[in-house]
Amino acid sequence: MGRTRILILGGTTEARALGEAIAPRFDFDVMLSLAGRTADPLPLPVPVRLGGFGGIYGLATFVKQQRIDLLIDATHPFANRISANAAAAAKIANVPVFALRRDAWTPVKGDRWQSVETVQSAVSALGQSPRRVFLAIGRQEAHAADAAPIHHYLVRSVDAVDPPLLAPDVNYLLARGPFELNGELRLLRDNRIDVIITKNSGGAATYAKIEAARLLGIEVMMVERASAADVPSVGTVEAALRHIDHLVAAAMKRGV
Repeated sequence: MGRTRILILGGTTEARALGEAIAPRFDFDVMLSLAGRTADPLPLPVPVRLGGFGGIYGLATFVKQQRIDLLIDATHPFANRISANAAAAAKIANVPVFALRRDAWTPVKGDRWQSVETVQSAVSALGQSPRRVFLAIGRQEAHAADAAPIHHYLVRSVDAVDPPLLAPDVNYLLARGPFELNGELRLLRDNRIDVIITKNSGGAATYAKIEAARLLGIEVMMVERASAADVPSVGTVEAALRHIDHLVAAAMKRGV
């Protein structure tokens, strides 16, 4: 059996860490695919493919043409369409697939969470009195705030929101995580934030704002995850490495 060809659908800290862990291994041939939504992605130690595949059948065709042996969905927990496409494409291409999906955050004592299904419902739940909102959802859905222009918004994203929001009172902050607690406390205090809208992305890189909100008694509108694609899933890079080794060992026993 030759080198195992692995395609990682990435865009997360975990995808990067998995690629870095696999790169030195001579028994694996790894490619990491990025959707290309971030203008200046950080360099990676494995070959990178940028851009979409053209849906389920485009991804399935790519997997077949590149003779991929294993597909790993390490996309963002809110990249529901990509995850569903990965599950379907793996079935068509007849290759194993699993997801590397970090665990969701859960509220602890002192948190003031209001769980909502969408960013739009979070914006609607802000109410009719002007509030100072930290919009920590990235740039893709930031324009949902235009539906409630009476509020002040602080929008943080890796890349610029373009075009800008139509809401009249908006400040923009370009920053890439991970973020630390003292910095988040300072950010919330300096901007007099009284509510945060964020997605339940999980992981440690952006959790500091949740801790800071707890310490300052700030309300959090938490956009919860939709149901994930029905594929095997692991929660850590270490578990992903074990699962890869298990799948490869099983394939070798079958003589694949």
